[in-house]
Parts: sequence; C-alpha cells; structure tokens
Amino acid sequence: MQIRRHVCSLCEAGCGLESSVDGGAVVSIRGNRDHVLSRGHVCPKAFGLKELHVDPDRLRTPHLRGAAGRLQPTSWQEAFAVVDQRLTAVIDRHGADAVAVYLGNPVAHDFATTLYASAAMRALGSRNIYTANTVDAMPKFVSCQLMFGGMYTVPLPDVDRCSYLLILGANPVVSNGSLLTAPGMRARLRALRHRGGRLIVVDPNRTRTAQEADAHYSIRPGTDALLLASLVQVLFSEGRIDLGRLGPHVRGVKTVEEVVREFSPETVAPYCDIPAEEIRGLARDLAAAPAAAVYGRTGTCTQRFGTVTSWLVDVLNVLTGNLDRPGGAMFARPAADLRLVTAGRTGSTIGRWRSRVRGAPETLGELPLACLAEEIDTPGAGQVKALITVAGNPARSAPNSSRLAAALEQLELMVSLDLYRNETTRHAHVVLPAPSPLTKPHYDLFFGHFAIRNTATYSPPVLPAQPGDQADWQILLRLIGILARQGAAADLNVIDDMVAETLNRAVYGAGEAGADSPAELGGPERLLDMLLRAGPYRDGDQPLTLARVRQYPDGMDFGPLTPQLPGILNTPSGQIELAPPPLVDDVAQLRTRLLRSPKGSMVLIGRRHLRSNNSWMHNLPTLAKGPDRCTLQIHPTDAARLQLSTHARVRSRAGVVDAPVEVTDAVRPGVVSLPHGWGHDEPGTVAAFAAQQPGVNSNILADGLELDPLSGTAVLNGIPVQITAAPAPATKP
Repeated sequence: MQIRRHVCSLCEAGCGLESSVDGGAVVSIRGNRDHVLSRGHVCPKAFGLKELHVDPDRLRTPHLRGAAGRLQPTSWQEAFAVVDQRLTAVIDRHGADAVAVYLGNPVAHDFATTLYASAAMRALGSRNIYTANTVDAMPKFVSCQLMFGGMYTVPLPDVDRCSYLLILGANPVVSNGSLLTAPGMRARLRALRHRGGRLIVVDPNRTRTAQEADAHYSIRPGTDALLLASLVQVLFSEGRIDLGRLGPHVRGVKTVEEVVREFSPETVAPYCDIPAEEIRGLARDLAAAPAAAVYGRTGTCTQRFGTVTSWLVDVLNVLTGNLDRPGGAMFARPAADLRLVTAGRTGSTIGRWRSRVRGAPETLGELPLACLAEEIDTPGAGQVKALITVAGNPARSAPNSSRLAAALEQLELMVSLDLYRNETTRHAHVVLPAPSPLTKPHYDLFFGHFAIRNTATYSPPVLPAQPGDQADWQILLRLIGILARQGAAADLNVIDDMVAETLNRAVYGAGEAGADSPAELGGPERLLDMLLRAGPYRDGDQPLTLARVRQYPDGMDFGPLTPQLPGILNTPSGQIELAPPPLVDDVAQLRTRLLRSPKGSMVLIGRRHLRSNNSWMHNLPTLAKGPDRCTLQIHPTDAARLQLSTHARVRSRAGVVDAPVEVTDAVRPGVVSLPHGWGHDEPGTVAAFAAQQPGVNSNILADGLELDPLSGTAVLNGIPVQITAAPAPATKP
C-alpha cells in the first residue's frame, strides 16, 4: 500500500488529498491534513475521482463517425489523419474563421490543457472563439479589466481576517468558492462569526450559505445592480466615503457620485424588494466595519446588468477603504502568474470584432456562447463550418441549447476532446479521449489567481497512464501541428519547442532569452517552470523553480494575501479606474430597464449542488446517487395557487420542460429554481448511471437573445416563465 499526496481537480477549492494505492488501483481517498491550503478539508466530489477513473462509460479510445452515422472505435493514427484531411479542407475553402473553438469549464482545472489550448487557438487564428466564461464569469473579468487593467486582477474577500462580509448571488458553502479558491468555506464563515464578525447574504434562494448568515435578504432576481447602486448612493449622501491610502490612486469618484445620485433606497426598494431602511443599514454597517468585503458571483453575473453589478461590488470595496487591505477585498499573488502573459493588454478589450449574425462584440478575445448556434446554422459568408470542443458540453450549458444541438448536426466537421460521449460529443465526427485525472500531473495555474492564501502545490500523477492513452497536451500539440500545416505525423518535440518559445516571448519580451528550464523538462512542466521562474517568489537568491515546488508535496505556503496596489495596476492611466465609460454608460440603461413597475410573472433561477459541478459528474454513483436533485423548487404559496402536485410544466419564450416539484420556502414567492447541466436522455450518449435519473435540461428555457452587452454573458437568471401542472411521467417498465 502506497500513500500518494495530490490535489483534487474537480472544483475550484483545490483540496489536498491522500490516496491509498494498492496494486495500481486507488483503494481510498481522504483529505490531507498537512496541505497548506485545505488542511484536511474534503467534499464528496473528491471521492468521485476514483469512480471517474474506473467508469466503464469513460472514453478510452478515439472514435470516428462512420458511413452509417455512428461513432465507432478507431486508432489514434486514423483519427488524426481524418482531422488533418477534413480540417485543412475547411480552412482552405472557407478560411480560419469558419472553424470555431469551444473550451469548457474543466479546461481551467488542468494547467496543461490551459496552456496548450491557448497555443492551439493562436495557431488557428480564428475569431470564432467561445468558452464557458460567457455563461458564468465574464462580467467579473471585464469589470476587473476595465478597473484594474487585468482580467486576472480580481479582488477576493479576505475571509479569514474579515469582520463583515456581504455576499450576493454566491453559495460558497456549496461551491467552496467561485473565483474564490477557499476550501472549507463553511468553517471559515463560522470562524468569521465566532470572532464577532457578521455575514450577510443577498440571494433569491435561502442557500446553505444563507442558512449560515446573520441576515438573509431575498432579493428580486436581476435587481442586484439596483441594490448596489443604492448602497453607493447612501455612502455619498451620508458622507461615508473613505478611500484610505488608495486615495491618490483612484480616478472617477465624482463621476460615480453623479451616476448613482438617482438610486436612493426609497427609489430602489420597490424593485429589489428590500426595505429602504434595510438598504441604508447595510451601507452604514459596511462603512463602519473594521474590515469588510463585498463579494458577488454567478447569480450576479448571469443577468442583464452582470458587468455593472460586478463593477459596483468593487466600487463599494474601494469607497469604503476596504480594497487591498487585510480583512477587506485583496488580490492573490500566484507563484505562476498568467498576468505575465497578458500584461500588454492595456487598450480596448471589448468590440475589436463582432459576431457575424447579430453583431455581438468580442470580449477579451472571445464571442458570446449564445451566438454559436446562429453562427453555425445561418448561411452566408463567414458561416462556421467546423467546431473543435475541448472538455465541454455546450449542448447542456449553452442558452437555447436545443438550437445548438440541432446546429451541431449541420457541421462539416466536429472534433471533440472529452472524457465522455455526452450530449455534445455525440454529434462529433471525431472524438479524442481525454485521460483520467488520476493519471495527470496537477497544478492550480488558473485558480491560483483567486486563492485566499498564496500557496503552490504540484502533484505528480497518482496512477500511471493507461495503455493507449495520450495526454491532453499531446493531443493538442497534434492539432497544432495540423493547423501549422505540418501534418498529422509532425514531430511533436519541434512543435512543443515552438509553443515554449512563444510563451517565453510573451513573458520576457521579444529578443530576451528569459530563464532556462532544465533540459530534461518538456511539455507542460517546462511551461510551468518558465512561469514559476518569472513569478514573484524567490528561492534564496535564485528564481523559484518547479523542481523546488515538487520538494513540497503538501504545498509551499507563501503566506496570507498582502497589499499590492498600485504596483499591479495595468490600466493606461496607472490608476484604479472607478468610472470606466462603458460601465457608466450602461447605468443609463439600468435606469430605463429596471426602474419600472415590476411584472407579476414567475421567474426562473439556477442553483448549485455540493455533489455536482459539471454535467459529466452525473455518471458517478458516489455523486449522483440519492434523491432526485433536478427538481423545480417553488414556494408553498405559488404551489398552492397553481395547484401543483408532483410535476410542473415550465414554459418560456424559448422552450418547455416538465420537472418534478419540490415545494420549499427556501425560494421566495414568484421564483422557481432548476439546476443546470441535466437532461441525460439523448440517444447516442453513453452514460448509463446518469440515464437512470436524466433530469431535464434547464437551458432549453434560456433563449440567449438577451445578453449583458459589455460581457456577452447570456441572461440565465430571472427568466420569465409560466408554470402549470403537468402529469407525472409514465413509469418505465
């Protein structure tokens, strides 16, 4: 029996694990009490790693769509030969923009895929780039790009030293943070309250986080920007502005004061359903607290004013003097910093090009996922003819996903790199199997930018690669070789050297040699070593190296978050831009769109479960067993008024689904809640356990027509719906 220490890659928390390995198999998994960040915390998802590794439904060989239209096993050589022939033909006939790329959420959990997928997109040179960001996090990235000059320069609540924490649209007790790497959030929040601090949660649903709070405000969905603008207005009207030491580094305070002047608590209260005096009390408590932070996440992003809301969160942190100070909203200092690669991005990052069909602006290098279906199924010059998907299931995660699924059937070529034949990859012409997470090294490259403590942990593979496996980065290198017209049999070492040289130039600048990694390093370890050497930490008088990090299997601890402003600002002015013109301009729309009589229709919101992060986790018995979690939560008064019993029909302007009813006062009246990522009943998918409890696809109800214009994020919360009784489905024989 051997004990292997590693880090869980299934969610953002990055919990340290200890796996007992016997005879080449994982026997048990438990939390690592010595890990520098998680200190033994573990959630149920970690136990799914073992089941994922042995899942018989997981893809282990490439698949190719044959003449009969069915995916059949094939060899790596044949799969890449088909990709080479057909992808090259599409580009030759229609140009690079005829090829779209979609990167799913799991890409961010794999440092190798993150780095090599970026290289593949550069090699392709298409403007049709799509990711899960525009159904989740893009509003926060845009607001931080405009305010601080970097999408990775994201303020984080310093939970462990905070005395007053205001959370909007987030459920970190379940998610262990979102753009907030913080294992064991329940214990951290309880510690905050134990030391005399206060926790306030604003959410239409009484989530598990709200149940831990001192106060919960059940806000009307989609009105978070109104509440935040009103809090800012109170700070100005009552003379409670205190910029602290950041005063000389902040531009636009007067503009913000003018912008929020009309949003008094008395004006806003009828629309967000929070009493005016409560709003004033929130603003006063926030300003008076010794160390406070405001934090908002997915619920605040997936609405029409998601970017304005994300901006106002940090306007409050600035105006109360809580930005960049211990216990307030601080910035991580990751050992491997992707801001080194994006440091030159100081100009406009919105609207450099637009989508072909509806003219939606590009944001931070990508187009809204809501536009992908129309770019495929709308004829004309520039039509998308081929699609490459990496670790994603947009047929479940994209708005109007039924249209997207139909559009995928029209493609001349679809290539997917994934663990499963799911609702998306079933449409592919070539499916390339990703290896088990237990056979891959791990480093939290992306999430290190959102960690509440500065640490670094490199985990070698827990188990050896399976016979016939190819690593994700090797598959992506093969695709880069094809895109570079080197063919399917190109020398991967040569292409890997090209990727490394490109990263070196991005980090150190053209003509500079940078720091040499050891000759024996190649692949993603060489790229990671390069970023570590260029990072902020030193090993004595030498740069920090991957070899040094590997000497600490429980992780290296670089200490709590420390003040970093103005040094990390990358705006053209070199200051905090408190009033970026695109955000100020959108507030005018906030006035006209939301300051009107609230409608009486029911609205739909999403929700998160502890045992579910992505749709592919639904095939793991440890995580998916138990009572049905894909239920329609509805308040008792609404259930009685609508005469609902066991099932309800939910209809929007985009589609209709039937779901089992769960009557609960956790949701406010007028609101219903469905989780996303379900609907595992499509022919051609291979997920036997998930098919036993398929659930329904909530994104059939989101049409994707309304976007937050600054980030391209689809409106997925607060969707108007009609609810009627539905018959219970027939029992399967």
